[in-house]
Amino acid sequence: MYNFRDLLDEAKDYHLMPERRSLLQTFKTRPRCCTDIPGIIYAVGGLTSSGDSLSTVECYDPIVGRWTVAEAMSTMRSRVGVAVLNGYLYAIGGYDGMERLSTVEVFQPDSKTWKKVASMNCKRSALGAAALNKKLYVCGGYDGLSSLRTVEVYDPEKDVWTLLNNMLKHRSAAGVAVLDGEIYACGGHDGLSIFDSVECYNTSTNVWRYVEPMLIKRCRLGVASIGGKLYAAGGYDGSVFLNSVESYDPVTNVWTNVYSMQVRRSRVAMVATYGKLYAIGGYDGISNLTSVEMYDNETGHMENGCTYVCS
Repeated sequence: MYNFRDLLDEAKDYHLMPERRSLLQTFKTRPRCCTDIPGIIYAVGGLTSSGDSLSTVECYDPIVGRWTVAEAMSTMRSRVGVAVLNGYLYAIGGYDGMERLSTVEVFQPDSKTWKKVASMNCKRSALGAAALNKKLYVCGGYDGLSSLRTVEVYDPEKDVWTLLNNMLKHRSAAGVAVLDGEIYACGGHDGLSIFDSVECYNTSTNVWRYVEPMLIKRCRLGVASIGGKLYAAGGYDGSVFLNSVESYDPVTNVWTNVYSMQVRRSRVAMVATYGKLYAIGGYDGISNLTSVEMYDNETGHMENGCTYVCS
């Protein structure tokens, strides 16, 4: 039986010694509420069927099951990094059809307007982006010459981007998501090889470390977290466009195959909301997709969702 002093000591050790958290995992360290915040899904930029970059934005309400057109960005952006911070939607870097971008703009839902903020230190398309601890993090990407392993953090109060410790690998088209207060970068490629490797970043120590690799090498994959696990979906392995999905448990450090998507999806976006995962759009090896699939974390089944408003 635990007394209050034991619980306080255990909690103190967990928070003051982040490097030992993997040894302190118990049921008490797992989230006790839904880790995905209910909200609207935004599809930002992308490519037309002819391969041109888009500035258009669509939003999906999971309650009514309908896509609507939202305010377009000021810049055309494909392979763009997207993250939500403090209730604002950020479109980060990408490719405008001519060059890779360092520019960043933010959508303010109340005024329904996009506003430019400070640019990144590096031009990046096919980057990973995540929000954590009231800041934005971007990882890797492609600058037009090579895949990157640089990492930057954005402080919205100061409107400043700062370079952090590099990732262990150069990663373009990796999947990036937050799980249990750490940032995971999954798969991707360096221009020569596609990876199954996964690395994890601790913001307290500014250190990247490897965790168990995925079961399949993947670039252009979708990654999101829900229910205390990380999910990696679709992508491209160098020869096949993938519909397989696998999940990672940070407590056991093990990846497990889960229910596959009905459609092969490279360049797929994945997001968690209302206790469900959504796989949005992508490329099946023949054409760009407007379809959406939904994975119910409770039942473990994938279902067809609502298609986009625009192709």
